[in-house]
Amino acid sequence: MTWSILARDPATGELGVAVATRFFAVGALCPRVEGQVAALATQALVNPMLGIAGMERLRAGETPAAVLAALLAADAGREARQFHILGMSGDIAQHTGRDCVPWCGAVWSENVSVAGNMLAGPRVVEATRDAYLASQGLPMAERLIAALEAGEAEGGDARGKQAAALMVASRDPYTDLDLRVDDHADPLAELRRLLSVARERYVHFRRFLAGRDHPGVFDREVINAAIAAAGR
Repeated sequence: MTWSILARDPATGELGVAVATRFFAVGALCPRVEGQVAALATQALVNPMLGIAGMERLRAGETPAAVLAALLAADAGREARQFHILGMSGDIAQHTGRDCVPWCGAVWSENVSVAGNMLAGPRVVEATRDAYLASQGLPMAERLIAALEAGEAEGGDARGKQAAALMVASRDPYTDLDLRVDDHADPLAELRRLLSVARERYVHFRRFLAGRDHPGVFDREVINAAIAAAGR
């Protein structure tokens, strides 16, 4: 199941992951991102523990290649797994097991990794990567959705559509943005709608929350004024 994209913006420090599939609630199992650490996705015959253990080791300073190798060596189901990691320095590690369902594979370029299985063909991952690279200048979330839309235009998941998810993080251990579409006839269109809703208030409110290196802003007048100004 599934194809996903991991991305890093060296100018802003943002890390992002987005995923689409014909599988319920993909955002609950496959993607993970943590500010100043890494973005990753575990898919195919998904092993969620790869994401949990992987992020712990990446947080401790291990490289994506070392983390991927160590976790897969200990995973008896590794040949049925697909797993890729993009570190905060741009390092990429990818794995597609021999038993993943065709079409399956991965591509990458500087600061972007795309992997998928059970797809219409290789153009799905290629178009996803290319669309991301062609959208420089747009916000990270917009680029990720545009990338998945390009992959969908090439056939996407061979079984059809159902769910999608998008996560972006920058400075903090928790996300700047975390959107999920669990069950929808057109999940990427719904993901775009949710992004539009998030931009009305949520993304502005998020800027004032406590983070790794600051206590946040807790003056409601300041917060409300900033939200009102953003909406003008």
